Amino acid sequence: MKPARPDHPAPADAGARAAVAPVVCYPVAGLPDPHLAALRAVRPGWSKTSEVIVPPREARCFDVPAGHFFRITSLDGPQVGDLNLWSADDLSERFFSGKTRALHGTHLSSGDRLWSSLPHLRPMATITEDTLDWYGFDEFGGSVHDVIGTRCDPYTHNLLSGGGQYHHCCHSNLTRALAERTGLPLREAEPHVHDVLNVFMCTGFVRGTGQYFMKASPVRPGDFLEFFAEIDLLGGLSACPGGDCSSEHSSDLAACHPLRVEVFRPQGAPDGWVPPPRNGYDRSHGA
Repeated sequence: MKPARPDHPAPADAGARAAVAPVVCYPVAGLPDPHLAALRAVRPGWSKTSEVIVPPREARCFDVPAGHFFRITSLDGPQVGDLNLWSADDLSERFFSGKTRALHGTHLSSGDRLWSSLPHLRPMATITEDTLDWYGFDEFGGSVHDVIGTRCDPYTHNLLSGGGQYHHCCHSNLTRALAERTGLPLREAEPHVHDVLNVFMCTGFVRGTGQYFMKASPVRPGDFLEFFAEIDLLGGLSACPGGDCSSEHSSDLAACHPLRVEVFRPQGAPDGWVPPPRNGYDRSHGA
């Protein structure tokens, strides 16, 4: 965070330095087209193959075969969810929120993809529908479905509370859910839990300080975020203890609600779709 009053005076050419136009780090024109229309075209007539209800302040895992859709829906009241994705065949290939943010921006919506970790770096899922896409960016710079935040965790809670022990942070929720799903001991499951897509969460950066903020989510019962699975996926979703994230995380004070995950099988594969291969870099690193 930059100091409110800098320790050093501005140089004579400060204005010229600050006026340099920005350059987008990763122009995405070269990315494969997600073919959103083709994905949406196979939804009519799909059949629901499974459903998972994620209880408040808990997490659950779910499986999505490649070529299927999954939908996260708000049920009884405003609630945000923290989403982890792994390759069903290899937990070391997992959602890479930082690279997804670098490619698509701080907040995701329809047509954006969730990319996997190095050395795999391929699309794991494509967002096919977002009922909150109307929100855009508000006057505070806030928007929904962010890949900025890391997930609430018991270590940060312990640090900021002076030693408090809280076990229903999203990190712990996802750890328990993954351990139950895979049979791994908790301490072996925990390193596989990773930075998240904050589903329905409304966030941004405070102008002037750059601090990460959250505010009450605009999500309401019936709103959903829908994905197409590009590879076989194992998912984990936590119903955050922050509820709609209008106040402090990691407490039992916020009103929390369940979330629903549904998996759908279309009648056929989208036109021209094939599961993406792992990244083609040869891993020689110049040696």
